[in-house]
Amino acid sequence: MPPRIPMPGQRPKRVEPPRRPTIPVPLERQIDFCRVFVDGKRQPGNVRMAHALEVVERYENAFVWLSLKEPTNEQMEKIAEIFDVEDLVVDDVVDAHQRPKIERNDEQLFMVVRSVSYRDDEEVADAREIISTGEVQMIVGERFAITIRHNAHLPDLTAKLEEEEDLAVLGPTAVAWAVSDYLVDNYLKVTDFLEDDVDELENEVFTPRHTINIDKIYSYKREVLEMRHAIDPLAPALRNGLTNNKDLLRKALRSYFRDVQDNATIVSDRLSGFDERLTSLLDASVAKVTMQQNADMRTISAVVGMAAVPTLIAGIYGMNFEEMPELKWSFGYPLALVVMLAAMALMFWWFRKNHWL
Repeated sequence: MPPRIPMPGQRPKRVEPPRRPTIPVPLERQIDFCRVFVDGKRQPGNVRMAHALEVVERYENAFVWLSLKEPTNEQMEKIAEIFDVEDLVVDDVVDAHQRPKIERNDEQLFMVVRSVSYRDDEEVADAREIISTGEVQMIVGERFAITIRHNAHLPDLTAKLEEEEDLAVLGPTAVAWAVSDYLVDNYLKVTDFLEDDVDELENEVFTPRHTINIDKIYSYKREVLEMRHAIDPLAPALRNGLTNNKDLLRKALRSYFRDVQDNATIVSDRLSGFDERLTSLLDASVAKVTMQQNADMRTISAVVGMAAVPTLIAGIYGMNFEEMPELKWSFGYPLALVVMLAAMALMFWWFRKNHWL
């Protein structure tokens, strides 16, 4: 059948390509682990997520820790049915573009902390890959803690909870502390690497006769700005969360969270300092390049000035006038060369004395 020709003024219908059927991914593939803690100690092995809460109900002081990686909307809806998570939280989890925050939904806390990873500029082709950010979300209930990571590396922190037995017995909020403490400690490590890089940039800028790479300075400034956007909201979020949710956070845990808040504030202050230093380096680099260009132009002007005197003398004696007595003098040519060289030598001495050459 020949294709239908649209009438004048009629827009042709857009033919969409057939959609490929999507294969549902089993929820088990997105689960890192599902473990039960009883009296602050991890029980051996993993438990099935669907029966995790049933296992926890057998004990007086127990909770389940479920760790996920980038669940889909359908997968998160299944989890929400089991753990009674609100739909708004499900949307935020799947969207995965949240600022650091702590929100309360009845007796549950929804917490978002951004992750930051660092790679040396010699290991990446694009300077925009030096700092990369991800997102870790936590849903904390009375008997469970769910951690969801998006583009973030999160090691198994169950050993850390076992080492802090006094905290693990306080319930699922200890999981939120362990994850937050790990991520913020990693911030401190990244700022140490950035400090070394900024110090190296300062040495390059203020080393005499060293080529200045302004693009590199700007790239680091952009990376620091990206890290600030990921980190700066965390300290106020922790402060407000600790103040408004004291009934869900034990006193011992609040002190540990305040330590995390203090470290987040330290990181924010250090990043602010890096940003100011990089801004100063940009200004100093532009000023240094401008001064170098002025020095180059002064050198070029001096060379042109030295060449102007011989050119002037040669131009005068190049005029074809008959009444020029010096043209018939046998020593006229050598004397003109001597005058040219003497003038150039005198100008060279004067320019060197005034640091033009």
